[in-house]
Amino acid sequence: MIAGSLPSGIEELGAALEMLHTYSLIHDDLPALDNDDLRRGRPTCHKVFGEAIAILAGDALQTQAYEVLSRLHCAPESRVRIIEEIAHGTGTIEGMIGGQVVDLEAEHTTPDLKTLEYIHRSKTAALIGASIVSGGVYGGANHKAVGELRSFGQSIGLAFQIVDDVLDVTQTSEQLGKTAGKDTAAEKATYPALFGIEESLKKAGALVESAFTSLDGFGAQAETLKALARFLVERKK
Repeated sequence: MIAGSLPSGIEELGAALEMLHTYSLIHDDLPALDNDDLRRGRPTCHKVFGEAIAILAGDALQTQAYEVLSRLHCAPESRVRIIEEIAHGTGTIEGMIGGQVVDLEAEHTTPDLKTLEYIHRSKTAALIGASIVSGGVYGGANHKAVGELRSFGQSIGLAFQIVDDVLDVTQTSEQLGKTAGKDTAAEKATYPALFGIEESLKKAGALVESAFTSLDGFGAQAETLKALARFLVERKK
């Protein structure tokens, strides 16, 4: 959308982001965190290889991701901005790890909307947003375009997590490829727990509309990202 076509070497950025995503899933499934036995329809890493190897596998993926990011085929200034963006999105302040900490602290409580939004925007939306913004930066996005991409990413990231929470209570483990009902069993802070399923889906839909508005300036070139946003709220697993 930004560059007009896929820039050379962009797959390296995508691979690094998926390494970070996979590391987060491996660690999230560990007994000390969400303690899950199933991921993508298969036994989780620690169930197959043991906790020690699962921890090390996550550590290795994170380390390898930054090695790949350091060699991206773009301008040095863009490379540094991308690394900063992704590090912030996966980090402690309004990032993935910080969101996970607050998520754990909020278990067995009734959080307010502010806390719930912080968890979802940090634990999930931050990495989705960083992925979108870093792709834009790689493609040469200017300051205004980066702001619009960030707004889009934050909206669809939160919508994704709301729908994920809904699916946890409406689908089976076989449909999801992971253990259903985990959030309820752990008394997790979720939108369905606070607002119910119907209202949660309405909020997700409103967030997608907000995301679309962020892309108005890109015209027809934004259709792929809009299709992605629609998929996130219409998916069944």
